[in-house]
Amino acid sequence: MTTARFVPGTFTPAPGRGRRGRMLATHARVETALTLRHGEQILLTLLIPLALLLGLSLLDVLPAGEFAGMERVDWITPRILALAVLSSAFTGQAIALGFDRRYGVLKRLSATALPRWLLVAGRLVAALVVVALQVLVLGGVAALLGWSPSAAGIAFGVVLLALGTLCFGALGVLLGGALKAEAVLALANIVWFVLLLAGGILMVPSALPDAYATVVALLPSGALAEGLHAALVDGTFSAGACAVLAVWTAVAAAIATRTTKLT
Repeated sequence: MTTARFVPGTFTPAPGRGRRGRMLATHARVETALTLRHGEQILLTLLIPLALLLGLSLLDVLPAGEFAGMERVDWITPRILALAVLSSAFTGQAIALGFDRRYGVLKRLSATALPRWLLVAGRLVAALVVVALQVLVLGGVAALLGWSPSAAGIAFGVVLLALGTLCFGALGVLLGGALKAEAVLALANIVWFVLLLAGGILMVPSALPDAYATVVALLPSGALAEGLHAALVDGTFSAGACAVLAVWTAVAAAIATRTTKLT
């Protein structure tokens, strides 16, 4: 009589949806790897912010009155970090999602057990990982240039970077999931330039007309840049900046989970 090699039931099929945490981790890992392998994404998310950090820190491009007696690199670095978040979490995510839809990636993912909200969450987690790598590289280069952030505000800065990433990531998914790839490519880059030049990143609200300064302070770009400046330069926590980012995040994520198209 032959003895069974395996205990009965060892290979019994158990169909069903996997654990949500595991699905989220796997999806986020894939999205992160795809982002880091894409040359144009690296240019947008790292090389351009790095070039601006070096150029604006070493060259007399911005008016000297902006720095109010502080080191140029101390004033520039928080705003370059805000730009890095904008580049990767918003522009990069929007363009990647738009072309994923065009080439049928999301349509194929829809045949799996991944719910729509997890598709959004996975991209946001991937954006957090990319931003963490950006901060390490840009912060290291800024330190070599003499950057000395406020020790008391570093924890505040980390909170703002995470919240800003979630905010711009949700906005990127909202844009990339609703429009055609060509429209996303054009609009995402236009928004990037507009927010860089007139959205509170390089032009501080205090230097703008009162009415426009109020609008800029309510934009996610202006809130993130000013919040990081307060944290990393002054060592203070900006509750107003966090509130603005939280509201934008909640609204964009709620809309994106309902409007993201598969094709």
